[in-house]
Amino acid sequence: MGAIRDYVGFHFMVLVFRVRDFFEPPARVLENVGIRGGSTVLDYACGTGCFTFAAAERVGPAGAVIAADVNPVAVRRVRRIAEKRNIENVEAIETDCPTGRDDASVDVVLLYDAFHMFPDPHAVLAELHRVLKPTGILSFSDHHLGHEDILESFSVSGLFRLLRRSGGLYTFAKVSATDTQARPALEESGP
Repeated sequence: MGAIRDYVGFHFMVLVFRVRDFFEPPARVLENVGIRGGSTVLDYACGTGCFTFAAAERVGPAGAVIAADVNPVAVRRVRRIAEKRNIENVEAIETDCPTGRDDASVDVVLLYDAFHMFPDPHAVLAELHRVLKPTGILSFSDHHLGHEDILESFSVSGLFRLLRRSGGLYTFAKVSATDTQARPALEESGP
């Protein structure tokens, strides 16, 4: 019964995100994230894959996008869409935390609207920190959490520092072992 509920719930989410994406297209959201051609992007908790495919277009054929999700229905959907559209720079993996990526191998992590659901958010942040390159960034959004909750979650981890905020989109930099500037905001715009 749980598998059926998960399947129905996921497909309901697909419909909701189609409406959301109509008003706020993922490609437009990613315009200011800093994804360049040839980059490696990890779309962690990729869900329906809407940001996965927008990122795949931005990185181009020389780049790669890893779409990771705990839900096997989400992973199958991303694989099916990539195959159907003949998109070769997308890999979908099923995981509840570890990505299987090498240390410092990812340029940009996308973490949108899922953080509030993680049973162990600190383990996830540790994994994302591990795979990010020293100059990598984490683009974050979760409309279920308030500004203070987001800053507290990230400051407690000590692994990231806020570079900027624009509305509900946060950009965090990886804190290295020698970085003494693990303070919250450097730049903020919007509410």
